[in-house]
Amino acid sequence: MTATTTLTARALLLDMDSTIVNSEAVVERCWRRWAAEQGLDGDKILQVVHGRQGWATMAALLPDRPMELNLADNRRMLAQETADMDGVVPVPGAPAFMAALATLPHALVTSADIALSDARMGAAGLPMPDVRITAESVSASKPDPEGFLKGAAELGFAPEDCLVFEDSEAGIEAGRAAGMRVVGVGDRAAAFGPTVQIPDLTHVRVEASADGVIAVHIGD
Repeated sequence: MTATTTLTARALLLDMDSTIVNSEAVVERCWRRWAAEQGLDGDKILQVVHGRQGWATMAALLPDRPMELNLADNRRMLAQETADMDGVVPVPGAPAFMAALATLPHALVTSADIALSDARMGAAGLPMPDVRITAESVSASKPDPEGFLKGAAELGFAPEDCLVFEDSEAGIEAGRAAGMRVVGVGDRAAAFGPTVQIPDLTHVRVEASADGVIAVHIGD
C-alpha cells in the first residue's frame, strides 16, 4: 500500500481468530487430528476450516454424516482447543488497536464459544469487549450474517454504520451479507473480496470525532 484509505463508521465488529488473535497453530493441530480420524487430507481441510463453527465445517466436508456426530465432535474439539493455548498470541498491532477502541462502540463476533473466546483473548493479553457474540448467541454459523447483525443490534447501530474486521471467506461473506463493509485482515482475506485488505493491524489507525464518527485510517 502506498496511500492511506479512510473508512468511517459508528461501530466496529471484530472477528477473533486470525483477525485480532493468532491461533493458527492450535487450529492446525486440532483439525489435522480430526482429519486423520476421518481419513481426510489435513492440508485440504485447513483450506476450509476458518471462520465457521466446527460442526458447520464438518457438515460441509462430510455432507452425509449424521449431524449428531458433528455436534459431538465439535464439543470435543472445543474442549481440546480451550485447553491448548500453546502458540496463541495477538496479531501484530492488535494490542494498540484494541486499546484505541476501549471507549468506542465495538463488539467481538466470533464462531468460538464463550469458554474458548475467554481463553484465547486472555492468552493473547487482549481486553474482552463489553459486547460479545459467540457460538451460543446464534442459531446459524458464518457465512450467515446473524452474528454480525446481532452485534450491530446490541451496540444500537444500523448495519450500514458498522465496519467488520475479518480474515476468512465465511466471515467476509457474512459481513457483506449483513450489509456491512469489511476490512480483510491477513493474506488469506485478499482472495475473498473485502472492501479493503491489510496484512495485519499495524496498518490501521483509529480516530474518533466528537460527533461519534469513527475514522479508520488504513495504510502503511
